[in-house]
Amino acid sequence: MAEPKKYITSNELKTHNKPGDLWICIQGKVYDVSDWMKTHPGGDLPLLNLAGQDVTDAYVALHPSTAWKHLDRFFNGYYLKDYTVSEVSKDYRKLYLEFTKMGLFEKKGHGVLISMVFIAMLFSICVYGVLCSESCFVHLICGGLLGFLWIQSGWLGHDSGHYQIMMDRKSTRFAQILTGNCLAGISIGWWKRNHTAHHIAVNSLEYDPDLQHMPVFVVSSKFFDSITSKYYERKLNFDSVTRFLVSYQHYTYYPVMCVARLNLFAQSFVLLLSNKKVPKRGEELFGLMVFWIWYPLLISFLPNWGERVMFVLASFSVTGIQHVQFTLNHFSSTVYVGEPSGNDWFEKQTNGTLNIDCSAFMDWFHGGLQFQIEHHLFPRLPRCHLRKISPFVKELCKKHGLPYDSASFYKANEMTIATLRTAALQARDLTKPVPKNLVWEAVNAHG
Repeated sequence: MAEPKKYITSNELKTHNKPGDLWICIQGKVYDVSDWMKTHPGGDLPLLNLAGQDVTDAYVALHPSTAWKHLDRFFNGYYLKDYTVSEVSKDYRKLYLEFTKMGLFEKKGHGVLISMVFIAMLFSICVYGVLCSESCFVHLICGGLLGFLWIQSGWLGHDSGHYQIMMDRKSTRFAQILTGNCLAGISIGWWKRNHTAHHIAVNSLEYDPDLQHMPVFVVSSKFFDSITSKYYERKLNFDSVTRFLVSYQHYTYYPVMCVARLNLFAQSFVLLLSNKKVPKRGEELFGLMVFWIWYPLLISFLPNWGERVMFVLASFSVTGIQHVQFTLNHFSSTVYVGEPSGNDWFEKQTNGTLNIDCSAFMDWFHGGLQFQIEHHLFPRLPRCHLRKISPFVKELCKKHGLPYDSASFYKANEMTIATLRTAALQARDLTKPVPKNLVWEAVNAHG
């Protein structure tokens, strides 16, 4: 005779939400992933950020079908007594199943091969132009082309963080290290950790690292309260220096984007040299070492320091376009304070995301980010299918009264600047000096 099922409530589940005691619920069954957190391929942050919750939709979105067979070994014998599925989640899971039956998650097209060949051509042209030409203009063009190469390698790195872009895991890993660490100087391990946290907690001011750019930028006056970043594990202090910088952020936005790559270089080393768990740390560091050998060496072949600075600025400025693209999708969208929730996946992703309107001809330029809503809902879907599924997602949003926001590239820039300007003007109100006391005011009074 089968044993009766054991049940716990959602409130009881919430108590198991910390390292060493971490439970989650998937389709009504409760799993103890306390030990699994240490070796979870997606890192510890997704489990920590959604600990003690029903995470079914997030699990569906972020895991391949082959992952389901591994769940049973973590089942702790409990079922969620008050497990329910919203109408939005039901429709979302049906749509995911339809896309799976259509084979869309497995059909990757030839985009990766074309991108790899294109990257190889750009790299060859850059090296040839620097070594074989004495023209300052040619060197300037080569610097710009290198920046464009970094953009294309960035799209491949982004895709490979979500799904297997090559025939198998080993070749995918090789492509990641080559295009990310070796050619672009950015740790794929850092990218996956940062980007997964972003997807789990899109536009949460406390949990989403893609909104945490103090002291340079803030997208909401809520940052003025010096909130604590759960990603960086520290308080984001809104001090006088930050106030000053934020007060002019709508003016400094584009200049900062031109050198934003420096932050990615730094973040890569900060993670790899930390005590945080990084899979295959040695490979990551080796790849970065390769970059920091060939890039300075190539620059050294330029005839003078003026051209060297020009080359670096050209490469950084062009790839700054991609940094702008990353921010357009979220800076002007709805934000919230608090931890992410696992049972409103569809709602959170649509509320916190903006699509970019463009023709199919420009899909190569945006790298899939033009369909950011679709990408956030189905992150494992190859970008060559995002335009195809867009009507289905739009219809589902319409059915449930959820936003499906989109704007032209120009309009999205306007919206982002407007968001930054609003926060900047609010910060300026806080910069008005407050007299320390009446004596201090009298001593420092003029006239």
